[in-house]
Amino acid sequence: MPASRPPAPAPESRGGLLGSLVVLLLLAGLTAWSVLTLDPPAPAAADAPAASFSAERAFVHVEEIAAEVHVTGSPAHDRVVDGLVATLGGLGLDTRVQNAVGTWQSGPGAAEMARVRNVVAVLPGTASTGRLFLTAHSDSVETGPGAGDDAAGVATLLETVRALTEGEPLRNDVVVVLTDAEEACLCGAEAFAESHPLAGEGGVVLNLEARGTTGPPITFETSLGNEGLAARYAAAAPHPVATSFAVEVYRTLPNDTDFSVLLADGFTGLNTAFIDGNAAYHTPQDTPSRLDRGTLQALGDNTLALTRELGDADLTDLARPGDGDATYFPLPTGLVRYPGWLVWPLAGLAVFGVVVLAVVDRRRGTPLPRTLLGTLAALVPLVLAPLAVVGLWRLLVLVRPAYASMIDPWRPGWFRLAAVALVVLVVLAWYALLRRRLGAPALRTGGLALLAALAVVLAALAPGGSYLAALPALAGVLGGLLPRPVRVLGALGAGAVAVVVLAPTVALFFPALGLAGGAAPAAVATLLTLVLLPALEGLFPSGPARVRALAVPGVAVVLVVLLTAVGLAVDRFDQQHPVPSQLVYALEADTGEAWWASTEEQPGEYTARYVGTPRTLPHDYPYLAGRAVAAGPAEVAGLPAPTVEVVDDRSSGGQRTVTVRVTPQRDVRLVVLDLGAPGGAVTAARVAAREVPADALGEDRLWIPFHAPPAGGLEATFTVDGGGPLSLRVVDGSDGLTGLPGFESRPAGVDAAGTHSSDLVVVGATTDLG
Repeated sequence: MPASRPPAPAPESRGGLLGSLVVLLLLAGLTAWSVLTLDPPAPAAADAPAASFSAERAFVHVEEIAAEVHVTGSPAHDRVVDGLVATLGGLGLDTRVQNAVGTWQSGPGAAEMARVRNVVAVLPGTASTGRLFLTAHSDSVETGPGAGDDAAGVATLLETVRALTEGEPLRNDVVVVLTDAEEACLCGAEAFAESHPLAGEGGVVLNLEARGTTGPPITFETSLGNEGLAARYAAAAPHPVATSFAVEVYRTLPNDTDFSVLLADGFTGLNTAFIDGNAAYHTPQDTPSRLDRGTLQALGDNTLALTRELGDADLTDLARPGDGDATYFPLPTGLVRYPGWLVWPLAGLAVFGVVVLAVVDRRRGTPLPRTLLGTLAALVPLVLAPLAVVGLWRLLVLVRPAYASMIDPWRPGWFRLAAVALVVLVVLAWYALLRRRLGAPALRTGGLALLAALAVVLAALAPGGSYLAALPALAGVLGGLLPRPVRVLGALGAGAVAVVVLAPTVALFFPALGLAGGAAPAAVATLLTLVLLPALEGLFPSGPARVRALAVPGVAVVLVVLLTAVGLAVDRFDQQHPVPSQLVYALEADTGEAWWASTEEQPGEYTARYVGTPRTLPHDYPYLAGRAVAAGPAEVAGLPAPTVEVVDDRSSGGQRTVTVRVTPQRDVRLVVLDLGAPGGAVTAARVAAREVPADALGEDRLWIPFHAPPAGGLEATFTVDGGGPLSLRVVDGSDGLTGLPGFESRPAGVDAAGTHSSDLVVVGATTDLG
């Protein structure tokens, strides 16, 4: 007679289908509240009290600044600078223009430089303990007028200063720094930090940025040791949207803003940006009409309140990094904050709690090996759900190939809901398949064990993000320890904690990373769903009705399909929401070669008229060097190359110093100096009277993109150790493809992509220096 099989574990006792539905309805309402409270407020009217911030008043400045593209060095940017000087001077601030050359993003064999015009204005304090710097950048990209990035930031500062002049004077000096060439190379911020006398003693910075046109302004980056600043932010900001996890994530990314430059120079502070509406970022669609005035209001309310808070604070300690970072995150009622030293105790308590729960489960009839299997099983949805969301995005790209060059569609809302529904589908399907085999307690405790382990990992690697796992795990443990008659209340309590902690993170991560990076918010949504398992248990049948068990994830399947279909119907390309197209014209004047090139991963119908198979061009051009790009032959245009005049050439003791003057023969915004010294090493260089950073020297080649070159030409001096001939290849760059042979204007519904190389025209030529 065959051995009898061990009985299948009984499912967790349920509060009934009705009880689960009530709990889930309450949690759904809490989720909506947690996410909707992130939304910006209504904009204040132009006749709002004079000492308050008005988005309508600020919007007038946005319209003036973003009336046209105003790339650094252009006449349009000069007009913007003149207007800013007049506005700040009219408010009574001592306002000056810093004309300088800045440099940033240098490394072995390369350095980026720019001629900049920073606007610096001072509102003096009554008894200053330090300086508070309000910063934003005044330049736009080459392809768009920059209403969001960063006219909104500049306008916010102008309206903030106006409001300050209507109230009592602040204790501390407030310095407004409107930088130049942020888009090009962060060179305006570097020039300010390097050479402006007001920067010498450092201070506290509030930097305003944007990577979209709407959404809540998020304080996503801080200086190290942010406990003091986080406390001031939590106390003052009327619309606090900030998470210490975002700070941890951003510190690992290669992205930079002006704030990065100032941090490197010893400043402390907070960096804030709104990031939704990414499809318009850096494109011709970043216009004033598309900017969300509620977003502008939230940005202004926070900036004004923080300026008043820090303007009257003792900045002596705040201007230096503190002893540790705080942990903080938004709740519907405000910002939760606790000191960094609590991170490890909370993570350890979560682990201890899961062990206790596993022991209690064993006494209730769930063996420890089964709980361990539940823990291992919980890895399955944590891996599969993010992969499913990646697959959803790839499916959308197959349906709409133009999505390939975007990180987010124009109208991503329905797709984001579909991605969340897909996460729920994966978790529910996993749960339905395993609950009869392992039991609901093993899967519940296994999921909490996974969160506790993750809390420990984050405590070690990204302490500011450990709360995402530790707090829901602790709440889930407490809910699981409750006696059976009130366990439904435990499910509600644990779910409530998980929702308020994790749902805002999911909502903020989708615009931050886009659907193209949807794996990260999907992982957070998976953790949330695992904590909700006790609340979901009542939806499943208690008997062996497998079909009924699979009906629950079946509903999620229908929801995913429906939401995706609605997203495709709603998000269509049109003239206001065009297909992005990236195209470069490259000409090598001394060889008579010309190409069309594009960095689009899958060139669209329009771009494909010009380019074909990806290849590496035979010459290096800015933004294209060292990468394979879709390319095709182009007719040679009659565009003159820059002239190179040797001003001085002398040698001494095995060292040669050459000074040249490079003069573009057309209206350009960029000149690249590419010095080749085979057999030697470039040991010193000076361009436009500014020394090239030392970390760019020592190689046999020096590549220097110089933005906003002087109209009369660019003078550069190179010192080379060692023998061998020298050559100088010069590439200049301008914007606009109209008039080039073979170029046809884009049709309606297609427009320039938001990249620095869209519609770029580059002309290169090489001069043998002997």
